[in-house]
Amino acid sequence: NMSSRKGLNGACSVHEYTGSFLGQSAHFKMTSVCGHVMTLDFIGKYNSWDKVDPAELFSKAPTEKKEANPKLTMVKFLQVEGRSCDCIVLWLDCDKEGENICFEVLDAVLPVMNKPRGTERTIYRAKFSSITDTDICNAMNHLGEPNRNEALSVDARQELDLRIGCAFTRFQTKYFQGKYGNLDSSLISFGPCQTPTLGFCVERHDKIQSFKPETYWVLQAKVNPEKENSLTLDWDRVRVFDREVAQMFLNITKMAKEAKVESVSKKEKVKQRPLALNTVEMLRVASAALGMGPQHAMQIAERLYTQGYISYPRTETTHYPENFDLKGCLRQQANNPYWAETVKALLSEGINRPRKGHDAGDHPPITPMRAATEAELGGDGWRLYEYITRHFIATVSADCKYLQTTISFSIGPERFTCVGKVVTSPGFTEIMPWHSIPLEESLPHCEKGDLFPIGEIKLLEKQTSPPDYLTEAELITLMEKHGIGTDASIPVHINNICQRNYVTVESGRRLKPTNLGIVLVHGYYKIDAELVLPTIRSAVEKQLNLIALGKANYHQVLEHTLDIFKRKFHYFVDSIAGMDELMEVSFSPLAATGKPLSRCGKCHRFMKYIQAKPSRLHCSHCDDTYSLPQNGTIKLYKELRCPLDDFELVLWSSGSRGKSYPLCPYCYNHPPFRDMKKGMGCNECTHPTCQHSLSMLGIGQCVECENGVLVLDSTSGPKWKMACNKCNVIVHFFENAHKVRVSPETCDLCEAALVDVDFNKAKSPLPGDETQHSGCVFCDPVFQDLVELKHAAMRHPMHRGGQGKRQGRGRGKGRRPGGRLNPKKPKDKMAALAAYFV
Repeated sequence: NMSSRKGLNGACSVHEYTGSFLGQSAHFKMTSVCGHVMTLDFIGKYNSWDKVDPAELFSKAPTEKKEANPKLTMVKFLQVEGRSCDCIVLWLDCDKEGENICFEVLDAVLPVMNKPRGTERTIYRAKFSSITDTDICNAMNHLGEPNRNEALSVDARQELDLRIGCAFTRFQTKYFQGKYGNLDSSLISFGPCQTPTLGFCVERHDKIQSFKPETYWVLQAKVNPEKENSLTLDWDRVRVFDREVAQMFLNITKMAKEAKVESVSKKEKVKQRPLALNTVEMLRVASAALGMGPQHAMQIAERLYTQGYISYPRTETTHYPENFDLKGCLRQQANNPYWAETVKALLSEGINRPRKGHDAGDHPPITPMRAATEAELGGDGWRLYEYITRHFIATVSADCKYLQTTISFSIGPERFTCVGKVVTSPGFTEIMPWHSIPLEESLPHCEKGDLFPIGEIKLLEKQTSPPDYLTEAELITLMEKHGIGTDASIPVHINNICQRNYVTVESGRRLKPTNLGIVLVHGYYKIDAELVLPTIRSAVEKQLNLIALGKANYHQVLEHTLDIFKRKFHYFVDSIAGMDELMEVSFSPLAATGKPLSRCGKCHRFMKYIQAKPSRLHCSHCDDTYSLPQNGTIKLYKELRCPLDDFELVLWSSGSRGKSYPLCPYCYNHPPFRDMKKGMGCNECTHPTCQHSLSMLGIGQCVECENGVLVLDSTSGPKWKMACNKCNVIVHFFENAHKVRVSPETCDLCEAALVDVDFNKAKSPLPGDETQHSGCVFCDPVFQDLVELKHAAMRHPMHRGGQGKRQGRGRGKGRRPGGRLNPKKPKDKMAALAAYFV
């Protein structure tokens, strides 16, 4: 008998019911959070790249916890719901991040909860690994306490990554973007985990580049045990690198007429069933065999978990606890047509105890928790669920057994071998067919001393080949081996190096470093190899784990690690010329990049527009660079100039379905008025008389966000529109009008500026063949039917407004465009899996 309602933030629901808690009648409130409640950041002034020396970020710059998503007002929501409660039970994810969120929730609600009477306990922590009735009831009956040490280890990681990452990133970005125009990266970032991850990719690239192929020769023999069939033999020497020696062996063996059987051995062999599934193995298989990037695979796994289909997807453990209900999990799968027969056979004949794997003490391995169909999950969700389920069934299946026959031949003085395998019991390979023993040539029945005629003997010339670029699966393996990142953060680091344009994902999900990625890593090696080698980060991860276990002091670890990186930072700054020499070879200086676009207000020469990210204008005469809005097109705006500084205006546009506005490059970077911030265009400029400013073109308050103003886009005719200068609202009006002007007069009803419109005589929508009309866009009955509210097709990242509640004026239908990438499904999934495991 539960009642449900939306919380005040509109994102989290609250479910209320009456029940029993620790033997007493209680009123329950159940709600949620959306990830971290708080985030760590520097206090206000230290967020300015221009005013703060990055070296100060290591120690001087104070940090503070801010709301992770201010729009959600999560702290206020938790306080409203937590007021006057006696107890709190924390059901956050059972990993270190979840433990950290526990204390973020406690910081918000403890001040408003009822004070405990005496030593009465009021804080409880539920430990669970899946969202099933059994697991939840079991967790409720065995409540513990939140782990402060694990939460502190996350705090330490957050602070280290913030201080180290920001200091190096700010210095690198400002230094190199101020010198080179074709870097094509909006941020030249450094991360204590991200950089070693990139290092692995570049190390493989260097091996490929330095590889020199060598020619070698292989002796291949074929014998004819039966008239129709021939058997190919492998040379026991494998290969030789000297042509004359190879020719000698060929001549010797050609003298023999028959191949003699020297020995026949038969051996029963076992291919072991897999260990239980952990996060790293799931990500490896998803990338290599299912064609999903680690980040995408992790998002799908989290969705399957929250919907109750699988257990918690972040685990390092490959060993099932002794009390784990394996049969119960297996019974859930007894009716799925894909594996029903295998499951029923296992239940009737008895399951095999899974292999003893590694117990990391965190969560049980990833396991299917309830049955699902392809129709329910669809696409990638089903493909990942199917693999997890097949893997689980395989862990309780029998090992695969096969008979391996090895026949050794002599042809003259040289030895040759052939091997054949025959499966005697398929075991787990029935449910994981990509692991099955490949069918090989059937071997003839023979005994020692038998002679077979030789079909042919030839010399094959081959070349050694270079390694290929790292696959995501190989990179994940390297990261796990060297202790870079955690099972939860590995996908994030790989995604980051792709987003920063340091690597590109090629076919087969291979990671090929870009010029920028290669130069950065080579530069780190030149200055300080430890910045890119995995050793130092691996040592830091061990220290963080010691904090989590209560064996190391949080403050001491933080202070010691920051001191190391502060010294490295100063040395890096002093030695940056070494990296710069590498940059000069690969990238062009700003003055030699881009094309002339608009005139500088200082020297009146043309400034060059540099299109590579981040797009910007550069005046080579004054040696000044001006940043521009990103993710759109820039062109000259009618050769008009800013009345304040004489710079030629440019027009930014996100496309025909988006919004556009003019801006002065100088004002955009150096706000001319106190109420303006850096990064504002003419549509936010408060100049009282400029014809392009908000004062002259602003019409009225935005119909959706609180602070925005709808501004006439004077370049949009004949499909006229006005756009909010904060959020992505666009209002289309007066199509085919000759002119639309903003009047100095205002509406008596809503105080919006009136507009004067001149329509085309042939297409005028005005009554009585009128072509001119003045009125309020929102209130005038003649204009109301000519107005339609839409949303920009592409949201501009500089727009700080959000989507508030609909209020105020506006007509027409609003539509939010959306959609997500849907990776193509491999034609043959089993073949893809087989290719990966082979």
